[in-house]
Amino acid sequence: MQPFAYTRAHSVKEAVEIIHATDKAPGSKAEGDAQTQFIAGGTTLIDLMKLHVVNPARLVDIGSIEAQREWSSVTADKHGLHLGAMASMAAVAEDKDVLRDYPVIAQSLQLAASAQLRNMASLGGNVLQRTRCPYFRDVSFTACNKRNPGSGCDALHGVNRQHAVLGGSDACIATYPGDFAQSLIALDASVHVAGAKGTRTFPFAELHRQPAETPHVETTLRPGELITGFIVPAAPWTRRSAYLKIRDRASYAFALASAAVALDMADGRVRQARIALGGLATVPWRAKDAEASLAGKPLDERSAAEAAEIAFSQANPREYNAFKVKLGKETLTRALLHVATMEI
Repeated sequence: MQPFAYTRAHSVKEAVEIIHATDKAPGSKAEGDAQTQFIAGGTTLIDLMKLHVVNPARLVDIGSIEAQREWSSVTADKHGLHLGAMASMAAVAEDKDVLRDYPVIAQSLQLAASAQLRNMASLGGNVLQRTRCPYFRDVSFTACNKRNPGSGCDALHGVNRQHAVLGGSDACIATYPGDFAQSLIALDASVHVAGAKGTRTFPFAELHRQPAETPHVETTLRPGELITGFIVPAAPWTRRSAYLKIRDRASYAFALASAAVALDMADGRVRQARIALGGLATVPWRAKDAEASLAGKPLDERSAAEAAEIAFSQANPREYNAFKVKLGKETLTRALLHVATMEI
């Protein structure tokens, strides 16, 4: 690990000012490898520093910020669910309101990482975790546009079993690795951020960017912006929801395919469906055409399979990950049928 400076921020204003000042300093690095970075649980950033994938000159610890208690809160009311960005994955997964009214969120967190990591990792850091693509995480591979813009992508013609079949480009096919983000995007959540120019709230679906020609630019956050919370609106489909994750082993493994599904049903027919896919795309992936195909229909094996076909109609598999298309369809079909029969 390279030497770095450490600063503990005591307020959001102080944390943002430190980052903002560094961004203006001569020699600041390109986006995706900033000189100064925030750290909370540190479960992803420290790993990447040990691997020399990122080498920030300074870490700003936001764990002692005066508003941390507010940031760590989990509150539910008639308007929806409010999740502080500093809340731990474990705390949210065990919250009684989340378990009862937003099961897809609880399950996406329960099935992620290990118990030790869930106790440490914050929600804000979780949604910003970077890919587990081995070509990104192993600096001996020089061709990685996400780590070294303009260098190429070794994964395109390499061992790409874990890589994306949706949302990729000729510059990058690295898979977004998270689970929690799929539940947020399925439930139309919003994200609240703070920065040098104040605060703003926008749809969570607008946070992550597909790689296109700039894979190193992964989010729409402005330099120095800090995620402070998430808002999940109350809706008829939140209770009838679930997260299904398929992986190589039953614990501590990233998804080969996953589906976050939420349904509003009446008289055996789908009024509205919400579908997000994980382990299959370069960003948290919303399958809106598949959702639309279910509206007004009974949810049975036929309609579920048709929706799955639509969800993967634009898939672009490579040599070693072609199996993910069939696996993804079967995962989504299974998730839809399970959620349709839930008792709520």
